[in-house]
Amino acid sequence: MTRSLEPTDIVEITTGAGVDAPVHGWRAKCLQRLVRMDLPVPRSHAISARAVRAIAQGVTADTAALGALFADGCGLVSVRPSAVMPEWGGPGTVLNVGVNDAQHARLVETRGKDAADAIYLGFVQSYAINVARLDPDMFSEDGEGALERALAAYRAEMDEDFPQDPVRQLTEVLRSMARAWDAPTARLLRQAKGAPEDAPLGLVVQQMALAIGPGLTGSGTIQMIDSVTGMRRMTGRFKGQMQGRARGQGAETLYLTRDERGPSLEELAPEVFADLVGYCLAARTRLRDEMQIEFVISDGELAIIDALRVQRSSRAAVRIAVSLAEDGIIPTEEAVMRVEPRALSELMHYQIDPRAPRDIIARGIDASPGAATGKIVFTAAAAQASAMRGEDCILVRRETVPEDIRGMHAAVGVLTERGGMTSHAAVIARGLGLPCIVGANGISIDARARELRVGGRSFREGEEITIDGTSGEVLAGSAQLLEPALDESFNRLLDWADAFRDMGVRANADTPEDARTARMFKAQGIGLCRTEHMFFDEMRLPIMREMIFADRPEDRKVALARLLPIQRQDFVELFRIMAGLPVTIRLFDPPLHEFLPQDRDGMRELAESLDLPLSDVTRRIEALSEFNPMLGMRGVRLGITVPEIYDMQARAIFEATIASAAAGAVVVPEIMIPLVSARREVEIVKTRVDAVAAALRNETGRDFAYRLGVMVETPRAALRAGDIARHAAFLSFGTNDLTQMTYGLSRDDAGRFMGAYVQQRVYDEDPFHILDEDGVGELLLTGTQRARAAHPDITIAVCGEHGGNPQSIAFCQRAGLDYVSCSPFRVPVARLAAAQESIRNRGEKSA
Repeated sequence: MTRSLEPTDIVEITTGAGVDAPVHGWRAKCLQRLVRMDLPVPRSHAISARAVRAIAQGVTADTAALGALFADGCGLVSVRPSAVMPEWGGPGTVLNVGVNDAQHARLVETRGKDAADAIYLGFVQSYAINVARLDPDMFSEDGEGALERALAAYRAEMDEDFPQDPVRQLTEVLRSMARAWDAPTARLLRQAKGAPEDAPLGLVVQQMALAIGPGLTGSGTIQMIDSVTGMRRMTGRFKGQMQGRARGQGAETLYLTRDERGPSLEELAPEVFADLVGYCLAARTRLRDEMQIEFVISDGELAIIDALRVQRSSRAAVRIAVSLAEDGIIPTEEAVMRVEPRALSELMHYQIDPRAPRDIIARGIDASPGAATGKIVFTAAAAQASAMRGEDCILVRRETVPEDIRGMHAAVGVLTERGGMTSHAAVIARGLGLPCIVGANGISIDARARELRVGGRSFREGEEITIDGTSGEVLAGSAQLLEPALDESFNRLLDWADAFRDMGVRANADTPEDARTARMFKAQGIGLCRTEHMFFDEMRLPIMREMIFADRPEDRKVALARLLPIQRQDFVELFRIMAGLPVTIRLFDPPLHEFLPQDRDGMRELAESLDLPLSDVTRRIEALSEFNPMLGMRGVRLGITVPEIYDMQARAIFEATIASAAAGAVVVPEIMIPLVSARREVEIVKTRVDAVAAALRNETGRDFAYRLGVMVETPRAALRAGDIARHAAFLSFGTNDLTQMTYGLSRDDAGRFMGAYVQQRVYDEDPFHILDEDGVGELLLTGTQRARAAHPDITIAVCGEHGGNPQSIAFCQRAGLDYVSCSPFRVPVARLAAAQESIRNRGEKSA
């Protein structure tokens, strides 16, 4: 079937041609810019996506139009994909289309037999494999006689000679590439990179600049930036007598610049080399990015074939964006938009050098970014002992529990067999800035043998492994690591981001170390201080257990009185570090059984320390155990039934506030009540907190202010936010538990099947990783609207782990929240993500 092409279906790429990226693709538009720069670009044509789609459906383009593409030059062309966005990829480039017996004879005369054979053979092999779909093993030979054997193999398999008509060759290549683009696998790969399902593909047909032949001939690439570090450094290489898979006689790889290890292009052709450098620098300015130039030298003549955005690591992306803005090539607003927020996570931690080999033994959920190498340990005590010896260790557990926090502090990384994005190990590791992998597939832990087994291999305690919390990969042995890159470019980018950002960013911080990290990353306060983590210290845990075993309120108060000065000092230190910035302190949340041992040896030790019979200790622990502890006696429920705990904490907060004021730091602490589901719960706790404040004012004669708020973690609290808001100065959505309760999922166990659910599209994403906008998000929107209707001046925030996820941050900003709070090491990510959403919103409004 033949049809006449529209004028825009095949367009020669000239300075004034109507080349449009949505119609003809990014490569066509980039080549036009190179042409406008007066670079030596071979004659090129753009084929529109509409024409490519028609060709894929069997439509044959007009032969005269296609035949015109072979005019001038050597009579051969290449075909390259030209998607709308370069990251969408496309089918592989096909070189030397149009070569046949007659062309081969002419090439023998002009470039020599070896070069002619290599050019013809390369195309026959590519055509047979990619167009005719023949067995690649039949077309893999090189060397003397390979061309004749390839032509004979094609004839035997296809029952016809290799096509001699250049137009037929081009038609079949175009159709093959068009259909390859529409193949199901290719479509899935594109969608994974953000392309729409019906993403268009244009094609570029370009006259060949032959890289095989007489004189200085070959192909290469050049760029002026290091792709890994982003530092200014010329990189690239020149392959003499090589074009694609085709290799001519004397093929070799040369260095670009003078090098003691071998000859260089700079020495062999200084004028050509100087032109290349000049073109590369000019492309940076005109194309507004660091570009990799693809070139061919044919008997000393330079041709620029293509220009691509330099592939770059996260640290390079930041340096490049900042450098372009500082040089006035792009505005700072664009520099902020060019860096993927998640990329900042990699800059804050050690990373495995992408150039280093990897012996991957397992994969899991990348719960906390960064990389670390250390010796395997299986207990918190072993991790502490390893740290005391000055040895880095990786804490390997089936799943961590609150008692493992000391071991996590001592380790350089954490690996667990179970868990998900909001499991205990994941949340604590992110707060500590520790690399962490949870839910690792295929690993098993033999605690008795002190052995980690995976895929038929075993690793004993003390052997080294490396975990990459950025990719979720576990590696055998040690790996070469890149240091964090918290340099001037990192800070400059974030300062620019803050200038555009409308929403606040705070940190979840439980310890002075967390608070210092939060300040280092310029958090605007603490949005969640989980006070229970303070009680797992070795000196405090026995007192906490004594309080739990007390039978009467009076006895509980005695134990809590011993904790009061310790807790007060915790808050004094936090207030001092935060220097007047807001600090939101969540009152005690977890069920009491988490502070008690669960094994027989631990129970025996506790009985001895409390001077109680083992049977009494065992019965008490059993009595405190719950079938569903995360839905049981915890949070505000504990505060109402055991009110002495909240009384002590409120007093510690207020005493710390008075002490801080005496030291010259005015503090207005924010006290947050966890796990609320009813207005009356807030009223009861508020009455007791106000009473503690009044009593302390009477005792000291000192006045102070504070704000009381609620952590919205239950669906009912979100739905009744209007009632609750009347008694609260602020609401902060705890989206970890809110997601857990909305879905009826255990955030610690869902990782076991979440991969299968996402793969089968039950859920689009792991709802513990990216906020579920349709369900949990609707609760958040409903709660926000009802709270503001009842209390217009109320502050509303998110303090769950979603507060550090860029996609979720964008939703929170659209929902009109005042701030998000996240782990300290995710604060830079949140700052950049919030800035980008503000920029997008302004762009939409101006449009």
